[in-house]
Amino acid sequence: MDTLNINICPICGNNHFLHELNCVDHYATGEKFELLKCSECGFVFTQDAPDESKIGRYYETPDYISHSDTTKGLMNRVYHWVREYMLRRKSSLVVNESKKANGLILDIGTGTGYFSNKMKSIGWDVKAIEKNPQARDFAKQHFNLDVDDENSLGYYESGSFDAITLWHVMEHLQNLNVTWETLGRLLKDDGVLVVAVPNPTSYDANYYKEWWAAYDVPRHLWHFSPDVMKKLGEKHGFTLNKSYPMPFDAFYVSMLTEKYKKNPLSFLKGLWVGFCALISTFGCKEKSSSMIYIFIKS
Repeated sequence: MDTLNINICPICGNNHFLHELNCVDHYATGEKFELLKCSECGFVFTQDAPDESKIGRYYETPDYISHSDTTKGLMNRVYHWVREYMLRRKSSLVVNESKKANGLILDIGTGTGYFSNKMKSIGWDVKAIEKNPQARDFAKQHFNLDVDDENSLGYYESGSFDAITLWHVMEHLQNLNVTWETLGRLLKDDGVLVVAVPNPTSYDANYYKEWWAAYDVPRHLWHFSPDVMKKLGEKHGFTLNKSYPMPFDAFYVSMLTEKYKKNPLSFLKGLWVGFCALISTFGCKEKSSSMIYIFIKS
């Protein structure tokens, strides 16, 4: 099968879906994809996205930020400046939430290895997974990281990791429930699972609607609201312990959205919408463009 056709909700098992949005792949192909919403639990997903065996060409561009180290262009420079700040914040979050100064961490979807390298630099032992071979090569050449491919997940020892992190990765993974079962097997009983994903109930998502760049169809298969993410964790024996907003994401996503809309002032308009989004989180963190979820085993 060339496409991923969802006829049963992966979270609640319901088979009745409602039309949510039609979104265009502004990034690579210009193709249109439909988002459906489960009438029971509210889970939104991309219907008829390319199967794993066919998705590769939708990533084939040198500007795909998560697997790129380019600083060409103003938005990329802003992205990399923010990344340095976020690396410090993310590493501190893992230390604080795990209550361990060091341990063994698994970073799934490590990309070019910046976060894994940061954790190594503060004394953690690191295992990292990355599907993209060019990104794995970058991590090896720049950080001397031995990054495994996605097939290695099945060979790690059960209950061996103090922390597992997925930074903007869960939305890409086709086998959603299998992934969560694997996470439960690999994590220690007192370990922490950290999942960061875009938030389709955010201020900027509601502002831009089908234009919102973080829908990123068809690369993003799943679109997790805070309530849906909590339900997914509970289904697999996890308790949502804490959640944190990622306020800087709204600035980048808004700038990128304005670029897709061919706004000649995309940087300034994106900056303004990002600022409005930031203000919206002061009263309700669940309006943040992206959220970090901290799970522990139930």
